[in-house]
Amino acid sequence: MRAEQEEDFRRFVIDSRHRLVRTAYVLTGDYARAEDLVQTALVRTYRAWPRIQRRDVPEHYARQIVVHLNASWWRRLSHRSERPVAFVPEVAVSDDTETVDRRDQVWRAVLTLPPRMRAIIVLRFLEGLKETETAEVLGCSVGTVKSQTSRALAKLRSHLGTEAAAEQATATTRRAG
Repeated sequence: MRAEQEEDFRRFVIDSRHRLVRTAYVLTGDYARAEDLVQTALVRTYRAWPRIQRRDVPEHYARQIVVHLNASWWRRLSHRSERPVAFVPEVAVSDDTETVDRRDQVWRAVLTLPPRMRAIIVLRFLEGLKETETAEVLGCSVGTVKSQTSRALAKLRSHLGTEAAAEQATATTRRAG
């Protein structure tokens, strides 16, 4: 493909990719699947780019590929559909209810903090920023970040009940991100 055609195709992708993904998403109901369809359609469009007759509407060509790929995907799925069985085997499923409840309790406690303390806790423990980075984001000194973090953790300890709960809260907020 000539450099001029390469540039035309690059502009086409930039201009139409989001519309193609939106169309594919409406067809599939699955964003990841939509992205895959559009990627495949763009590869096929690229291969056919020099011979596409209607160069003024190549998006029409790519959209057709998306629609056809989606239809063939559904046909393939129908051949590999689930088969009924006499009984459903028991499968052990882990119960993460306690972890979810604990995380919810921690975040409810964080929401009781004043906005600045809350911001520091979120930046430090959820986003994983260092004290210097947190200070830079908030436009304050590192000392302020340290003292506000200390006060916020003390309030969380008080709100959650025990020292162990606060330590658990810190670990939970780090894992939540």
